[in-house]
Amino acid sequence: MMHNNEMKIDFDSRSENEAFARVVVAAFAAQLDPTLEEISDIKTAVSEAVTNAIIHGYENKEGKVHITCRLYDTEVYIEVIDSGTGIEDIEQAREPLYTSKPELERSGMGFTVMESFMDEVFVESTPNNGTKIIMKKKIQSRIEE
Repeated sequence: MMHNNEMKIDFDSRSENEAFARVVVAAFAAQLDPTLEEISDIKTAVSEAVTNAIIHGYENKEGKVHITCRLYDTEVYIEVIDSGTGIEDIEQAREPLYTSKPELERSGMGFTVMESFMDEVFVESTPNNGTKIIMKKKIQSRIEE
């Protein structure tokens, strides 16, 4: 399937850049004319993925977060990639309430949130080599045309 449009951004792994990332992806996805709810879902999922990269991937050390976003006829495809610590056990990390940082004010719901707001979520990770989160969302108004 050929994509209609693509954008890529790289930014420093600082928590203040999380809001920037969600707005950029939402603005790009707006080309598919999603509902406000769909835009909100995309923003929330991107926030979780970027926050995971910053807090867990880089453990608040300096690094780069890479986002690629592609638009297809009816679908938004988002990759959030870090080169951080990676995930030892992906299945365990995807369990609701699991967190590798219990000392932080985090609920361990990042993957659960991503999965509830997106149609598909894939996680690829290698310890000490980083993580790639791939998220897909079908835009309903595009499907119904």
